[in-house]
Amino acid sequence: MAGIGHNGGPELTGTGWRRHCWQAARAALLPHLPIEVLRGRVRRAQELGLDYKTYASVRAASGHDVVAFLFSSNALRAKPQLPEARAARLAALQACGRLALTLPPLTPEALVQAAGGLIDAAHPAPRPFGSFAEARAAIRAARGGFKADGVVLVGDAPFEPDWCAAGKLAFYLPAARLFG
Repeated sequence: MAGIGHNGGPELTGTGWRRHCWQAARAALLPHLPIEVLRGRVRRAQELGLDYKTYASVRAASGHDVVAFLFSSNALRAKPQLPEARAARLAALQACGRLALTLPPLTPEALVQAAGGLIDAAHPAPRPFGSFAEARAAIRAARGGFKADGVVLVGDAPFEPDWCAAGKLAFYLPAARLFG
């Protein structure tokens, strides 16, 4: 027998009703994009050299398109020279900024020279495991005029994902996912 305030709705203790609620909520969450929008996003993912799943993850996380990549010198594997495969991948990036953060002993000037014009600008990276404020200031200086929510940080060290949070960047992408 139903108590006071019961509206006579379906039984909530079974799994059928919960499954229906989750399916309805998921369907309402995921938009049905027109095919022209999907084609445009696939084309943009190709311009950026990303697979569509990665590009869609960045769009979902930030809500914005990618306007620039911010590479750590670890991700670029820049010793004195940039490896040929990484240089070719950088050259393939279209319609976006290519920025870099350098960790000592590499200097920003040396990285720009080693990249041979494939990097737009380079700046000193924050200290590994340094303070949050220091990381925020270094990331802000490195991204220049690009909006933070459109910049993707590409890194390869365990301390670099924290820089993404400090700089309020769009996404952290492990170097292996971009460079393969």
